[in-house]
Amino acid sequence: MKIRILVVGKLKDVGFESQLNGYIRRSQPFLPLEYLALRSMAALRDKADAQRVVVDERGEQPNSRELAGWIRDWRDRGIRQIDFLVGDAHGFTDTDRQAATRVLGLSRLTLPHRIAQLLVVEQLYRAGTILAGHPYHHG
Repeated sequence: MKIRILVVGKLKDVGFESQLNGYIRRSQPFLPLEYLALRSMAALRDKADAQRVVVDERGEQPNSRELAGWIRDWRDRGIRQIDFLVGDAHGFTDTDRQAATRVLGLSRLTLPHRIAQLLVVEQLYRAGTILAGHPYHHG
């Protein structure tokens, strides 16, 4: 199964970019991740696959094991690709949320774009390690 993280805009912060790339690199043996920075919400919508998770504060807030369970379920059903979408500062519309396979809330708090991106990538890495039985996740 392939997971893509589609985001609007670049991080523009060397520290965040380094951490994000580190999690993507470390994830490859467990859960291959691809990160795509796009110029606009229109480009994000055009690029997104039919199977998509919209990251939005109105979404479900699973714990890490539950998120891993979502991924296990998709994998076991033969879904070949799922896209996680992180929008711009204006977020997603009701139409975007309704078209999503799932809506993922990272927090009820509104988070800066770069923190949301990093959290998504780290949690996907964590989900991959949970599914592989790797000791990274202690909870």
